[in-house]
Amino acid sequence: MKRCAIRSSLAAALLAIGILAGCAGMSDLKPATDYAAIVAAPDRSDADRKTDQRRDPVKLFAFTGVGPGMTVLEMGAGGGYTAELLARAVAPNGKVYAQDQPPVLQRASDAYASRAKRAAMKNVEYVLRPFEDPLPPGAGNLDVITFFFAYHDTVHMGVDREKMNRRLYELLKPGGLLIVADHSARAGDGIGVTKSLHRIEESSLTKEIEAAGFKRVATGEFLRHPEDPRDVIVFRAPTPVDEFVLKFQKPR
Repeated sequence: MKRCAIRSSLAAALLAIGILAGCAGMSDLKPATDYAAIVAAPDRSDADRKTDQRRDPVKLFAFTGVGPGMTVLEMGAGGGYTAELLARAVAPNGKVYAQDQPPVLQRASDAYASRAKRAAMKNVEYVLRPFEDPLPPGAGNLDVITFFFAYHDTVHMGVDREKMNRRLYELLKPGGLLIVADHSARAGDGIGVTKSLHRIEESSLTKEIEAAGFKRVATGEFLRHPEDPRDVIVFRAPTPVDEFVLKFQKPR
């Protein structure tokens, strides 16, 4: 009987410790990032809200998991639409690098220059560097890299994608994520229509990135449009464009 009582007391003590530890752990948890509130921010532009209609940014950014305090690289920043949303997500003490390879199209350059004046962009550093080496020496240990709707362009731009993908792998911390979204090409098109249709086959892109050491860990289906025949240039598609969103991880 005495042994049973000792066991019962020990079990109760362990349970109490577990409950206290659990409560302490719960108090340390950070609240989930409110991407809907970020997208709905009243100081965002009407032009960006129009882009939201085809990008579905609440789901897209929830898929990335980007949040306060993170260090993020946006590849192929263009006019800065994604960079600004990333900046809002990592605020107040995170950092975003917005990369583009010169020469940048004048229209995109002007759009970014105008956007850079906004308060939301204060934690963004604009870097004009080659895709193969997107950040200056000393930068790295990134939490997330995003590469939205521009990977296909690196093909017809003649970028050394093997070198680029290895460098992206090096820049991420162990366990860091690379999120790639792009316009779908038909099965068998590979990288052959990146200039003519601005599309790339999902399996071809996956193969290239995994060759650098990344592991594909998730697929987002929220931008899929099976009604898209995927045989016309994305700018003149008669239906919403079918797009894939892929999450790759650098092993821990």
